[in-house]
Amino acid sequence: MIEVQELVKTFGFNPVLRKLDLKVEAGQFLVLLGPNGSGKSTLLRILAALARPTSGLVKIGGWRLPDEAFAVRRQLGVVSHLPLLYDTLSAAENLRFFAQLYDLPEEGMDDLIQSSLAQVGLARRANDLVRTFSRGMLQRLTIARAILHDPAVVLFDEPYTGLDQEASSILDDLLRDLAQQNRTIVMTTHDIQRGHALASHVAILSRGKIGYLGATSAVPSGEILNLYTETIGAGQ
Repeated sequence: MIEVQELVKTFGFNPVLRKLDLKVEAGQFLVLLGPNGSGKSTLLRILAALARPTSGLVKIGGWRLPDEAFAVRRQLGVVSHLPLLYDTLSAAENLRFFAQLYDLPEEGMDDLIQSSLAQVGLARRANDLVRTFSRGMLQRLTIARAILHDPAVVLFDEPYTGLDQEASSILDDLLRDLAQQNRTIVMTTHDIQRGHALASHVAILSRGKIGYLGATSAVPSGEILNLYTETIGAGQ
């Protein structure tokens, strides 16, 4: 579903991604780990067609970026720690606005919006203004927006930022539900243990390259921190 070959991204004279290679199969849940500056968010922005690679091959669902960005965006849902919602609109109005941007058919749109809100536990708040929502509720509505058009791939960039324990637990459940729907998920996080527990595969970035890639089942939960430390150390 996602294929990256020799991806390079530089900012001026500063190389952030250095001939990075990565493959993610359909239905996999990949967590991207790495310290600040390792290139996690830059990689996700390129996959989301929000940034252009300096060189290298990037394909999602068989479409190449950036040349076929329009086709790729129709298959993508993107969630970050910034909700990017309209706080003067209700939850349902926000989803209706984005449904129209996705060019979804008007027929059945109300049912789709209610179903999406129910999936993230916000059905009772459909008509409430977004500015009244807590940080956790905003993140849930952001997920509803991201999956409204039934994307094959969902990208999460540090989605736990600013969430309390209860909101984080709700997000855990939502991510598990999405994974069971056989969507391809890529998530960056600084929470190593949580990412390992949720994902089917783990990649560790160090200095712009993948230092480790494998199934989470191959790494016991008690060893993921050691593996992370060793991988980052080897890349210094």
